Amino acid sequence: HLQLVNAGVETPKWARYYVIKSYSEDDIHKSMKYGMWASTENGNRRLEQGWKEAQGKGPVYLFFSVNASGQFCGVARMDSSIDMNTKLDYWIDDHKWRGKFAVQWIYIKDIPNSHFRHIILENNEHKPVTNSRDTQEIPTEKGREMLNIFRAFHHKSCILEDFTYYDQRQREMEDARGAG
Repeated sequence: HLQLVNAGVETPKWARYYVIKSYSEDDIHKSMKYGMWASTENGNRRLEQGWKEAQGKGPVYLFFSVNASGQFCGVARMDSSIDMNTKLDYWIDDHKWRGKFAVQWIYIKDIPNSHFRHIILENNEHKPVTNSRDTQEIPTEKGREMLNIFRAFHHKSCILEDFTYYDQRQREMEDARGAG
């Protein structure tokens, strides 16, 4: 799933953009590992509507940030509609997340919120994009600006550096679930 990460992406004229907020880096790791994501029931509905409206017009891009991290950690393209009837059992809080959809990670790099704070969302009470909730839609021009920041930013860190650690944590959690 990670062959072309950080190789760049077009900023098409017509695309949809959303902020994705995660409770943990463990879930971001699993999304990168398996090429899947899930949201809350309301979040899934919002993303599914965007997916359907984008069909034949352009991609749906997702900007990921872990709550309270002070940064965005990557961008993925939504690659399927949401299967609302399937539940993945590898999330940290697997009782909360329903459905699943495929994602292709495009950028994986840690970028501090200070690089995005100037992007104000009129559709979110004129708050900075850094103050967005999960599945907040980003207007097209602001989304393109965020993609351009990801493209140009020379990062010093990213979650890939800790992938072995998160693989080990995943094994430990799976073992604990199996024993419980």
